[in-house]
Amino acid sequence: MKTFVLSCWLVLTGYCALAQGFLKRSGGIIVNEKGENVLLRGFGLGGWMLQEGYMLKVYREGQQYRIRERIQELVGEERTAAFYDLWLANHTTRADIDALKKWGFNSVRLPMHFNLYTLPVDKEPVKGQDTWLEKGFAMTDELLAWCKANGLYLILDLHAAPGGQGNDLNISDRDPSKPSLWEDPENQRKTVALWRKLAERYNNEPWIGAYDIINEPNWGFTDPQNDRNGTKEKNNAPLRKLMVDITRAIREVDNNHIVIIEGNGWGNNYSGVFPPWDSNMVLSYHKYWNYNNEGSIRHMLEARDKYNIPIWLGETGENSNVWFTEAIRLLEKHNIGWAWWPLKKIGINNPVEIVAPKGYDKILRYWSDSAAPRPDAEEAWVTLQKLAEATKFSWDHVHMDVVDAMMRQPSDPSAKPLKEIRLGLHTRIGADVYDLGANGYAYYDTDTANYRVSDPKHTGGNRGGASRNDGVDISAGADGVYITQIADGEWQQYTITFPDRAFTVSMTARGGENGGKVTMLLDGKPVAQSVPVPPGKEWTDVPLGTLKPGKGKHVIRILANTGGFEWSFLNLQRVK
Repeated sequence: MKTFVLSCWLVLTGYCALAQGFLKRSGGIIVNEKGENVLLRGFGLGGWMLQEGYMLKVYREGQQYRIRERIQELVGEERTAAFYDLWLANHTTRADIDALKKWGFNSVRLPMHFNLYTLPVDKEPVKGQDTWLEKGFAMTDELLAWCKANGLYLILDLHAAPGGQGNDLNISDRDPSKPSLWEDPENQRKTVALWRKLAERYNNEPWIGAYDIINEPNWGFTDPQNDRNGTKEKNNAPLRKLMVDITRAIREVDNNHIVIIEGNGWGNNYSGVFPPWDSNMVLSYHKYWNYNNEGSIRHMLEARDKYNIPIWLGETGENSNVWFTEAIRLLEKHNIGWAWWPLKKIGINNPVEIVAPKGYDKILRYWSDSAAPRPDAEEAWVTLQKLAEATKFSWDHVHMDVVDAMMRQPSDPSAKPLKEIRLGLHTRIGADVYDLGANGYAYYDTDTANYRVSDPKHTGGNRGGASRNDGVDISAGADGVYITQIADGEWQQYTITFPDRAFTVSMTARGGENGGKVTMLLDGKPVAQSVPVPPGKEWTDVPLGTLKPGKGKHVIRILANTGGFEWSFLNLQRVK
């Protein structure tokens, strides 16, 4: 009945997209019912069903259950429950999925917390039985409806398995005082039962793209002291056995959907897991903070060739736009689909930024510093409600620079305006409103991405952590947003629509200890060369000359001949 009502609703509202049949494995590629290659481009909805502390700026004991305990200590049990109801209702909605479709993505990965679908084993009234909770299934049904309406494939990902699947505790909300997934047969039995239940419910849904059955196992089976996360594990027999058991349970009720498996060591160590055991299976790898060259994905390509099986990069991201563009270009060259991580959090390196409300910093200080004062309970409750509200798409800040870096720049790195800039009598242009485009096209920065896994000394990106996710270093403070940590030779460019009038141009800057020098170029030609930015801590107006380029669009480029200064605005004043 539920499926029938949902289908009717989609037809009546005119939003129903026609699926191209179930996704399937065909040799080393994923195809639709027509046999056409399907390159998955998607996002993981991290932080919705399962909070990871860093997404909320909680860096000490960031498991969701610990965050919940802290909230309860501040505002009480009843208000804590109300906060989580608000969080789940607001964090991911139809508006988020509509945006993904508009931006050009074709899939969504849902990180599921098992406790929204069934009780933990130690809370079951009868040992060995499963109490099913409607909350998680209803949320999944609703998300599926939004995906179907937009023609996006939904991939189910068990992100937090019963007991927790690794020693990276935040990922699976694991309580280390209790038996893990690997230490308790009952946790394993419940995991298998949950997947059977999910497969039974969604076996006839073609917009379910696949079942990603265990996210990022990270467990040392044979040497837990020296290899806690399983990156060097050779005997992954317990992992293989559990995934085989899950696959068997799924196939008892569902032969339609792809089963996705992940290796140990955060999804990359398949030693002892191979060979694959199902004819409709895909291998998932995860990739973070390393170089985007052939060597970084060679192990994936070798596994695909050896076993004639598709590869999907189930998680990657948490880096700069430069890294995103390079990674996507590399992956798609080899026909590897991907799901970026995450769609939204408090932070700039994702398409949607949750803007933390005023007062949240007091709560964070209390949680991280034993000497910090305890926030007032009523004040904390108001702040937490605002935080839950701030997760709504309509309240979030959308970073189109991230979207552009992922969807356009892998094939077209050229510069284009971030937004239209038209000049009035007096116009202030924020330094961070430079054009969209790749490094060397819309801006130039010498330290553009974080590669620390490949080279611990090689980190970079926006070291100021504000406004945008390119290589440009942007900070924000009481005096606004400004470009900082400027090195010799770095530049930003701005596409501006001029009337047929002359304008004086200056920049708001401060030179710091040694000052600097700046050149302004108009349509590629210098018009003010090596202008001194005087030393000092106060913002000052640095004149750059007069322009009359003619009516239409023109490009101004601000080039640091000598870095060390900071700047916040271009100021254009019409000449009378």
